[in-house]
Amino acid sequence: MGVLEKVPVREQDPAVRATNFEEVCLGYNKEEAMEEASRCIGCKNAACVKGCPVSIDIPGFIGQVKEGNIEEAYKIISEASSLPAVCGRVCPQESQCEGKCIRGLKGDPISIGKLERFVADWAFENDVHPEPPKEKNGKKVAVIGSGPAGVTCAGDLAKLGYDVTVFEALHELGGVLVYGIPEFRLPKERVVRKEIENVKRLGVKFETNVVIGKSVTIDRLMEDEGFEAVFIGSGAGLPKFMGIPGENANGVFSANEYLTRSNLMKAFREESKTPIMRGKKVAVVGGGNVAMDAARTALRLGAEVHIVYRRSEAELPARVEEVHHAKEEGIIFDLLTNPVEILADENGWVCGIKCIKMELGEPDASGRRRPVEVAGSEFVIDVDAVIMSLGTSPNPLISSTTEGLEVNKWKCIVAEEDNGKTTKEGVYAGGDAVTGAATVILAMGAGRAGAKGIHEYLSDK
Repeated sequence: MGVLEKVPVREQDPAVRATNFEEVCLGYNKEEAMEEASRCIGCKNAACVKGCPVSIDIPGFIGQVKEGNIEEAYKIISEASSLPAVCGRVCPQESQCEGKCIRGLKGDPISIGKLERFVADWAFENDVHPEPPKEKNGKKVAVIGSGPAGVTCAGDLAKLGYDVTVFEALHELGGVLVYGIPEFRLPKERVVRKEIENVKRLGVKFETNVVIGKSVTIDRLMEDEGFEAVFIGSGAGLPKFMGIPGENANGVFSANEYLTRSNLMKAFREESKTPIMRGKKVAVVGGGNVAMDAARTALRLGAEVHIVYRRSEAELPARVEEVHHAKEEGIIFDLLTNPVEILADENGWVCGIKCIKMELGEPDASGRRRPVEVAGSEFVIDVDAVIMSLGTSPNPLISSTTEGLEVNKWKCIVAEEDNGKTTKEGVYAGGDAVTGAATVILAMGAGRAGAKGIHEYLSDK
């Protein structure tokens, strides 16, 4: 191994993992982690830190791994991140910290994500936890949503001595980490639950089955229950559809519903009581990480799976690693292809998806080349299920029951980026509820910004 090449990470064999829901990536052991860390040159003005939405001291923690001081490395990461074992697995490092790594100019960047994952997993195994605050300041803050934005905000505020309660609408804690991301990418018991337990150790209280806007409103929390500030991290759980003919046929799902059945309700298990469509041939429409998750889940449930995406491979929004894993597992990519109609049989069940070929024209507002239909190129793919993975938007329940909270035309809450401040006094927001569907780490960055904003607001009060 030269210093220009990263230490390879062990993975389950594609032929084996395509039939199970065990984690695909097996991670580094201590020797491999120390060897990979030794490639880091410990830049003084490290660009990788600027690429990290939560500003982890990356050279600091990697320097400790290099010396074999894993507990010290964990303490450094914990100062900035409440969910290191999650981030090490699901962050798009290639476009963030690793994308800025100087080593990557000549050769491979440092495997920052895999090192973070190793440190966090080591801490679980060796019973090392973040330190709770020495004293409380007596101020109460409510956090709505136990996903990455909410948990990060709650963790940061607890470390500053606030009395924090997190309200979660579902019966399980973790938000998108439990309902959106499959077991084979992010194990729930072994990782998500343990990360939440660590936040509880900081003194954060959690209440499940509380739907803000239905069970209780934000105004009531502040007026009747003594919360001096509220952070909204309720995510974006409302699926989008194409609006094409046949979309109401039986066997058409949103990726959100499909993944929630499998991940949260454990429908992938033989003994599960939750029904899930086990199609023989499934089309997944979309090209993001959620589309890859849905496709790889359908494959593991026994289907031949096609990803139907209207642009070319270069424009796929999913992480390179996810696309690579999907291909290895045998998922078929129908690129430059767009659905125009879903076909149903006489009983109303999906029997095919009518598509048209596309070609790339001039760049659009996003800078990506605009897909244009090729006239007369329609064809049909025979399928018995279609999963729509076209993004999500926030549920309007909170905004519609909170006086003075401004939303934009996409129903996203309007909030300042650097401190999460909304148009309603004492109310802060961040994550997908503000941006629409984005990444776990960007939601965490917004959670940190919200905690900073709330701390400034309550300190000045």
